[in-house]
Amino acid sequence: MLEKKVTWLELFYDLLFVAAVSKATHVLLHVEHGGISLEQLGKFLLIFIPIWWAWVGQSVYNNRFGKDSTKDRIFMIVQLFFVLIMTASLNIDFDSNYIPFLIGYIGLRALMVIQYMITTTQEKHHRQETARFFGTYFWVGIVISCCSLFFDSWIRYLILYAGIAVDIIVPLIGRKNLVKTPIHTAHLLERFALFTLILLGESVISMLSVLQSDQFTPSSILFAAMAFVLIIAIWWQYFENVEKHVDKEKQTAGQTIMYGHLFIYFSLSMIAAAIQLLFLEQLSYLFILSFTFASVLIYFLAVMIVFHRYRYHNFKPRFQVMIGLALTLGILFAFDWLVMVSPHVVLAELMVFFIVFAKVTT
Repeated sequence: MLEKKVTWLELFYDLLFVAAVSKATHVLLHVEHGGISLEQLGKFLLIFIPIWWAWVGQSVYNNRFGKDSTKDRIFMIVQLFFVLIMTASLNIDFDSNYIPFLIGYIGLRALMVIQYMITTTQEKHHRQETARFFGTYFWVGIVISCCSLFFDSWIRYLILYAGIAVDIIVPLIGRKNLVKTPIHTAHLLERFALFTLILLGESVISMLSVLQSDQFTPSSILFAAMAFVLIIAIWWQYFENVEKHVDKEKQTAGQTIMYGHLFIYFSLSMIAAAIQLLFLEQLSYLFILSFTFASVLIYFLAVMIVFHRYRYHNFKPRFQVMIGLALTLGILFAFDWLVMVSPHVVLAELMVFFIVFAKVTT
């Protein structure tokens, strides 16, 4: 398979999603009565999933069929306008900006489907079948979501996200056919790794917020230093695996990468919020403890599942090692649950965990 490189326009495309990711993460910082309400957690998911899927859709199209031609560039540039509309409309008050959000999201998805339809006329054999499959069935989810305009209250959102759910399920339904037109693994891993950097950037912002919130006291400096080491350990573990330990020639439908990274991105946003919330101590102890360890557990499991599929056999960690890491995380959580410790101790424990995690998996 020919080598495929990330284009400058793809990098610019990612840049516009930074603001969208930041808005989604910010939802987790709304504290009520010592916790983050289920409503806020739900809104975080409802904001985050369309952002992720809109970005994934175009990235996977570029991976399989994108040629950095004038036509492809024009489509992506127009899509960038719809990204701006969708990002500007993101708000915890869904009702006030519903129409702009729908226009932004549907505009992005519709343009991508039109690209598939055009590609159908230009490709042959399996590549043509794959383009036709997406160009046909992605319309179903778009049409369902558009029908939400005819309803009010919670029914509107039910229909909107039913359409998005159908959209997300379509590639899973057609997996057997999509394997015949495999993704460029090296390019797709690079694309998702670049988006991972965006999420790690949110943790850096949280670290800066800690420093700015306490006027550079020894306490805030120590906390920020440990947060910095934690972020570096996450970076080291993730990117060392992407760069050296995975088979970039492996030909698959790429769905483990696509769907597995949704949970990686979820958890990184949660970790970014947890760093800031831990230091501010605005949440009840048991809530922030559960929230923080849950975010780390989700990241740990998601990363191991995604990389396991593509890691070279001789680089795969032993099963006992992975169980040991999971048990260590559980023991730390249980200890902190029984013995109330300071935020600095919780962060120090997780910092050490990620250092060890990076060490044994790289």
